[in-house]
Order: sequence, then structure tokens, then C-alpha cells
Amino acid sequence: ALRALCLAGLGAAIGGGAADQCSWRGSGLSQEAGSVEQLSLHCAEGSLEWLYPTGALRLRLAPRLPPTSAAVKGGSAPHVTACIKPSGTFRGAQLYLEREGGLELLLPEAPRPHARCFSWLPQEKVALFLQATPQPDISRRIAAFRYELRGDWLARPALPTASLGAEGSCRPCNDTEILMAICTSDFVIRGSIRSVSNDAELQESIIGVSATRIHRQKFPLFQAGGRPGRPAGSIRTPLRCGVRPGPGTFLFTGWLHFGEAWLSCAPRYRDFQRIYRGAQRTHQNPCEFPVD
Repeated sequence: ALRALCLAGLGAAIGGGAADQCSWRGSGLSQEAGSVEQLSLHCAEGSLEWLYPTGALRLRLAPRLPPTSAAVKGGSAPHVTACIKPSGTFRGAQLYLEREGGLELLLPEAPRPHARCFSWLPQEKVALFLQATPQPDISRRIAAFRYELRGDWLARPALPTASLGAEGSCRPCNDTEILMAICTSDFVIRGSIRSVSNDAELQESIIGVSATRIHRQKFPLFQAGGRPGRPAGSIRTPLRCGVRPGPGTFLFTGWLHFGEAWLSCAPRYRDFQRIYRGAQRTHQNPCEFPVD
């Protein structure tokens, strides 16, 4: 029945909502019974809010992503990765991934507030299918989530979900990955570990970091508030990686994911100095970076 509803609504007209290129907000009260509303969003991040869900929505995510380094160098076409994070009050619908005619459940009714991620090749046809669940009272039901899409995730993204596969996500970065991380990451912070706490429900570890130098941060993730004169902040990593507090100075790199810092590579700073100076001698450093 779900597949029939999905296919039956392919020609449905868009209506009943307000949309820009990044986000959509609408109400199921304006939809015809059993209809499927067709939506298309074209940004790398945004949100969807569906009040009083009835019928279904079919959402096509089509961001205008810049070419990745692999594509520029003539390598194989990179995957596009999307992550979906439900609101804490997600109710009244279930979210499916539609891929090559099949449906895979991404978010059940009343899901945990976990991000779910999936990848596809540019030539694959994928969409998100949001189906309302029968409710005797829809007055307090809102199905809402945020999304992020990127075409430049590294081959080993550190994201809080098993849907990308756990293989390699916890192993130490090799020299090449470390050198690329300092050039491409959303943040590069030199500092020490103040604390490590674990969130069993979210399956995340939160690393408290005291920064001695902020080399780069796209957003003010690290701010004054730690030791006198030192900015402090937190970086997340999957709980399965088993991060433990340890002494010494590290170079923390990673990505911004739904407004939170997620760890990519974190070599000890002395090891990074050795790797970078070796790459300098052989002219293999991908970018210039201050080393002292």
C-alpha cells in the first residue's frame, strides 16, 4: 500500500506549504486525502516542518554541490552524503529513503534524536518519502527534521551513525589523511583534553578541549571560559571509538555537524610536526600550515 501510494502521487501538484530553496514548512490540512505532495530543495542544508501530517510528502534533495578534489583530479565520482536529524518532538509520520524503486525506513514514529546518514552516487535517483501514520488526533503532531548534504566528506567521515558503516571510522588517521585534514577541516585546534564524558543514549563521547591555539574554526566553537586565557570547547566522536583522556598536546581537526564539532583526525602535536616537516622536505604538503 505504501509503494502504491508513493507511485500514485507522482503527479500531485505542489501546494499547501511555504518553501524556499533550503527549507519547507506546510500543513497536511491543506492536502487532499491520500495525496502525495512533491517537494524539491536545492541547498546543502535546511529543514522541513510538516504540521498535522496527512497523506504523504515526497522530497527530492538536489543540492548544487561544488566539485570535489577527486572529481577535479579525474578520480572516480564521489558519493553525496546526506544526514537527517529529527526534532525532539517528531510525531505523526515515518520517513523512508526511496532508492531505485525500493523503500528503507530511516525514521520511525517518535524516533530517538539521532542523526541518520546515507550516501549515493550522483547518477542514482534517491528521494525522501514522508508518510503520515494514522492518528485519532493529529492536532499536536508535527514531523520536523533538519538535513545536511555534502559532496566533500572524506573517505572516513566521523559521524554519529552506523548507517555509514563503522569500518575505519575509529582507526587513527594515516599521514596523508592528517595532512589533508589540516587543509580542509571546518576546525583545526591545538590543545589538550580536559575531560571525556559518554552519552549512552546518543552513543556519543564528548571530549572537553582546552585550546592553546585556534588555527581555524568556521564558527565560534571554542570560546573563552576554560583555563585563564584559554578558549574551551567540546568535540564529539562515536562512543564505539572508546576515547579516553590522556596527557599531552593534540591537533584536533574535524567537521561541523548540525552545529556541533565532530572529530576527524587528532594526532599528537609532536607527531604532526614530524609528518608535516617530512612532507615539506619532499614538497608533498597539500597546503601551508604554521609549525613551531
